[in-house]
Amino acid sequence: MKITLIAVGKTEDHYLIEGINKYLNRLKHYINFNIVIIPDLKNTKSLSEPQQKSKEAELISKQINHSDVVVLLDEKGKKYNSVAFSAYLNKQMIGSVQHLIFVIGGPYGFDESIYKRANGSVSLSDMTFSHQMVRLFFIEQLYRAFTILKNEPYHHE
Repeated sequence: MKITLIAVGKTEDHYLIEGINKYLNRLKHYINFNIVIIPDLKNTKSLSEPQQKSKEAELISKQINHSDVVVLLDEKGKKYNSVAFSAYLNKQMIGSVQHLIFVIGGPYGFDESIYKRANGSVSLSDMTFSHQMVRLFFIEQLYRAFTILKNEPYHHE
């Protein structure tokens, strides 16, 4: 299985980039994982919220194939603890999913077309985090999930 994280907008804070790179380096021992960054839209001041979401949806959709399993990282999504999330990933692998894509939307969330295309959604917390921080939190949870699956000592109950 291959996992991709699609995110709108680049990460600029060096401490977040450093953390993301730390877990990317660790993850490569477990899974084929990559990040696709959708560039920030230009001239967003002239776009309404629905127009901005629609343009982001077009760019996100170009990164997704028909056979991909798409999961949105969304505040209204299903909540998992770390062990349950690792079980979810294991179920995807056992179910022969070839490409699992997680998506972080733009500042206004997702266009309706992306919600319709998605196979599910996951919430990392009831709290709101910056889109930049969500990347780090998600990648760390992905790493944690694989260490749980491998019975490695990273996660403590």
